[in-house]
Amino acid sequence: MLIKTEYVDIPAEGAPMRMLVAAPQAKGKYPGILLYSDIFQLTGPMVRSTARLAGYGFVVAAPEIYHRIEPPGAAIPFDDEGRTRGLNDAAKTSVADFDADCQSALEYLSRHPLVEQSKLGAAGFCIGGHLAFRAALHPDVKATVCFYGTGIHNGKLGKDEDAGSLGRASEINGDLLMIFGAADPHIPEAGREKIATALATARTKLSITLYEAEHAFMRDEGARYDPEATDQAWAEMIKFLRRVL
Repeated sequence: MLIKTEYVDIPAEGAPMRMLVAAPQAKGKYPGILLYSDIFQLTGPMVRSTARLAGYGFVVAAPEIYHRIEPPGAAIPFDDEGRTRGLNDAAKTSVADFDADCQSALEYLSRHPLVEQSKLGAAGFCIGGHLAFRAALHPDVKATVCFYGTGIHNGKLGKDEDAGSLGRASEINGDLLMIFGAADPHIPEAGREKIATALATARTKLSITLYEAEHAFMRDEGARYDPEATDQAWAEMIKFLRRVL
């Protein structure tokens, strides 16, 4: 499906928030997806992921998660200095700020002329997987995909030592798909088991898939990229989103 892309600046608490918005060119109504990046913001791999998802028939909004700290358009490099910068930016951002930005982005999608009413979802990678999990707490979000979401099992998110996300799992009304890498040191087996147990106790509509892959295996730059696992995870996400939305 052919798509169109644009950058938009929307009102958000603290500072305007820039988002990459990708949507099908064809007239019609489509589900809206809030797509969160990893700690490096809207890099090449994230831009390509946003466009790819839109090509399956979704209106996709990918925000700059550090808009209060970084200048508009800042994509953080994939190197040691960039990793430190991204982690430091996260450490300066409170959960309350992340949640406020989520609300602003969902409101934008709900008003988008191509988005079908009551058809909202969320997805994200790494820290963005955790942010997507928190987006799932919104009653309007019907489907959420968390790709190796960090901090869900131990509560760590941004400035907050314990965001309490997992403890609020009973608030998730929509369906949830969680995808992990077996060789991911950031979400070890014990962490994955803790998440699965908590979500089962909360009676969440949940699917979990474990790939023989590393953290960030879907980022198509760097040594950890696994093309086959990426394609399988993409296919799983598209099937899930189409079924639910």
